[in-house]
Amino acid sequence: MEEKEETAVVLDFLPNGYPLEGRMIPIAQAIGSKFFTLLELVPRRGVSLQLKEEIYIGSGKRDKISYILGRLPKEKLTETAKLELQEFIASMVSNQEARFVDFFNKAEPINTRLHQLELLPGFGKKHMQAVIQERINKPFGSFEDIKKRIKSIPDPKKVIEKRLLEELTEKVKYKLFAG
Repeated sequence: MEEKEETAVVLDFLPNGYPLEGRMIPIAQAIGSKFFTLLELVPRRGVSLQLKEEIYIGSGKRDKISYILGRLPKEKLTETAKLELQEFIASMVSNQEARFVDFFNKAEPINTRLHQLELLPGFGKKHMQAVIQERINKPFGSFEDIKKRIKSIPDPKKVIEKRLLEELTEKVKYKLFAG
C-alpha cells in the first residue's frame, strides 16, 4: 500500500478560491510534511487556515480539511506560497538534518554516467568522488562534519534546500527528495 501524507503545512490560504477560476471555493495550498507533496486542500465550511499551520490530512476524521482536491500544479503556486515554501524547506532541512546527511552517506549511481550526488546544485564529479571517498572511511554525522571533511564542497544544507525547491517548483527529470 502506498504511504500517504498524514499532515501538511499551509503555504497559502485563499478564502475565495483562485481569482480567475470563477468557482468561489476556499483553497489552501499546502505541502506534505513527510514526502513534500504539494497539495490543494479544501477546508471545512467556516474554517479559516493560517500560514505555517500544520493540519491533519490523513485518512481518519479531519477537523479542518473537508477534502484533498489533489496535487498542486507548480504553476499554480501563489507568490505567498513560494515564499512560505522556501521557509518551510529551510526549517525542514534543519529539523531533519539526519535524514539529509544520510543521503550523503547512501547516495548511489542513477546510471553508468550519473550519480545522485551530481544532481545537487554545484556538485560535479570531483565533489561526488570526494564525498564517496570520505564516507568509506567513516559515515558523515552532520552537515558540519561534511563541510569539515571536504574543504571545497558547497554548503550541504543550502545545496539540499536549493535542490528540494527546484524539485518542487521546476520540471526535473530525477527527484531525490520531493514526492
